[in-house]
Amino acid sequence: MVQSTAEDVDAYLAEVPAERAQALTRLRELCRAELRGFSEAMAYGMPTYRRDGEAEIAFASQRQYISFYLMRTDVRDAFQERLAGHDMGKGCLRFRRPEKIDFELVRDLLRATAAGPGSIC
Repeated sequence: MVQSTAEDVDAYLAEVPAERAQALTRLRELCRAELRGFSEAMAYGMPTYRRDGEAEIAFASQRQYISFYLMRTDVRDAFQERLAGHDMGKGCLRFRRPEKIDFELVRDLLRATAAGPGSIC
């Protein structure tokens, strides 16, 4: 998917490939449930979740994978062992197939992020 020009997350989810829509909707549901006090918005063509104006979480449908962006270095460091073996960039967890998304890991990352502010990369 080319960078989205959707104005909100509902419009974003309406334009994603059908085979990814359910997984991306589930990511959104988890973000909304776990990130209390965060605001949901579109930034850089993807859904983002901000606390006090700072984006801490985002996700996107990329050409080859679904990306889950975890901008908190402290949370990544705390989960280093559980993240080992996953396709991970500096701040991006990549899932090549929607059915491979570890939603339990994502939920735990979201809960750790929501627990308090921290360093953003």
